[in-house]
This record gives sequence, structure tokens and C-alpha cells, in this order.
Amino acid sequence: MVDVQKQINIEEIWEILEAVPDPEIPVISIVELGVVRDVKIINEQLKVTITPTYTGCPAMDMISVMIKAALEDRKIENYTLETVLSPPWTTDWMSDETKNKLKSYGIAPPAENTQDKNSLLGKPLQIACPQCESKNTVMQSQFGSTPCKSLYKCNDCLEPFDYFKCH
Repeated sequence: MVDVQKQINIEEIWEILEAVPDPEIPVISIVELGVVRDVKIINEQLKVTITPTYTGCPAMDMISVMIKAALEDRKIENYTLETVLSPPWTTDWMSDETKNKLKSYGIAPPAENTQDKNSLLGKPLQIACPQCESKNTVMQSQFGSTPCKSLYKCNDCLEPFDYFKCH
């Protein structure tokens, strides 16, 4: 077992976690997604805090397994993994770079912020197609390939695509 305090620092832990891909969107890491909330060393024990994108997110079990594997590959065994739900995860935690990676992967990134009230007013969101950039799109289903995405279709290029919902 590695003595966490002496063998590794917080920046190195963040680098390890940055290499863990999101199991549903492998072009971004769990750090880029904002699932990793905090990394601390307390009383010579590493503590990694994570938050799901949705309560009950089915990917969280796999994310936990992948974090444990990444740490144990580096011989780090003295750690705890804590899941917290408050404050809830938000797409506001994604950087512009992460949103660009989503778009390049074919997923429309979340809108500018989570304060969009259009859905409450019955107005459809104007979501740009990640393929052709057209805003002539329509939601086909509130849920896409995962619960955190909606399924859209572009009326210009006719391609279906996922939209990463704001929340």
C-alpha cells in the first residue's frame, strides 16, 4: 500500500482522474464532465468526492469502478470514494472546451446556462445540429441514448442527434 501523503500529491490525483473517460461519452473525462467534485488527503487517506449528473445515473457504478481501478493501478489503496448529491450537478460546470468536445463527437452541448425558462413557457429550445449547425431542429424524444440527453432531429441534414440537457 502506498502512503498517500508521501508518495503522491493532489495534482497527481487530478491527473489520474483526468484520464478516466466518461463511460457513456468516452471523448470526455469524468473530471471534464464535472462528476469529480473534490480530491483531498485527510489523515493520510485520499478522499475523492463525486456527484452524478442525475440522481440514479446508471453510469455512476461504472464510474466508481473505473476510479478505483485507476487509483489501484497506481498502487493507491488508502482511499475513500464518496458520492454527494448536494449541491446537484449542473451543466454549468462544463468548460467551453468540454462542450466543444461533445459537439465534435456529435452530441449537441448544453445551452449557455441552466436558467433557460423556455420549457416552462412551452417554447421549444433552439438547439443547433452538431453536424451542420442548423437550428432548424426538433426534439423527437425527451430522452435520448441516456437519461441526461434528449433525442433531436435536424430538419435540414435529417440527422438525428443527442442534446446534452441543461440542469
